[in-house]
Amino acid sequence: MQTGVGQSHAKIILIGEHAVVYGQPAIALPVFAVQVKVTVTPNPALHTPQIKSAYYNGALTRAVGQMQGIRRLIEQLWQKLDSDQTAFELQIDSDLPPERGMGSSAATAIAIIRAFFATYHQELSQQELLKLAALSENLIHGNPSGVDAATAGATTPLWFVKGQPLQPLPINLQGYLVIADSGQKGQTGAAVNSVQNQMMSNPEKTQPLIEHLGQLTQQVAQNIAQNKLTALGANLNHAQLDLQALNVSNSQLDRLITVANQNGSLGSKLTGGGRGGCIIALAASQTAANELAQALLAAGAIKTWIQPLHDF
Repeated sequence: MQTGVGQSHAKIILIGEHAVVYGQPAIALPVFAVQVKVTVTPNPALHTPQIKSAYYNGALTRAVGQMQGIRRLIEQLWQKLDSDQTAFELQIDSDLPPERGMGSSAATAIAIIRAFFATYHQELSQQELLKLAALSENLIHGNPSGVDAATAGATTPLWFVKGQPLQPLPINLQGYLVIADSGQKGQTGAAVNSVQNQMMSNPEKTQPLIEHLGQLTQQVAQNIAQNKLTALGANLNHAQLDLQALNVSNSQLDRLITVANQNGSLGSKLTGGGRGGCIIALAASQTAANELAQALLAAGAIKTWIQPLHDF
């Protein structure tokens, strides 16, 4: 046994949120600029395993509530990998804000699994990684799609269609993506229910919006494979109009998107469930991305990150 370190990263939905619920494709993007690091240090002197994090400090056995899924995951890994049940200290250092649509819980799970396997010198396949991550995700989210965990453990964009295996997506882009945190927790459940109600009460208006989002996602896949940055930006703007029409945006997100578009963004939209959370804005250069980030902070975003798109 030795001190083991595991890392993972955030994710965002580039395009396709909400429409993906109705069989349309979505594109998920790893965000290496926003990291989670987990360190596991075996310590036989401890009476019981300890957790240190921004959300909970204390004994593993008392980690309940929002930590319950993580606790169950840790207990299973401990039992699986350490027949001696040696106590340990587990430290979580995360840059991911919770409830912002960036996959915080999944990224934490991925980093924990990698840290445990490093501690006990065990090989870890991608299949086993995602199977173990699903344990905590099922407890936290009920019946998650798996896209958060897959993207938190991925190095390329992923193409996602409900009920089908996730597929790596070719990318050939030279731009930059600015992610801005609105400071509001996302309301994914409420937004999903709202779209469902609209689909039932007014399918003539709602179904075409869902289908158009699917068509835009198909176009974006071509844009990112062919380095068509301007076309990508335009398609992101079109997607935001559809999401506004579905009533999943809000005044704070709309304001930040307007600021982004007034300050050089090639295209901007909300990302994730909406009604809070984050927006994304496309920039052609590092300088333009830096200027966009500063403008968004001045407009009320509480934090920004810049993800180079040529990193993939």
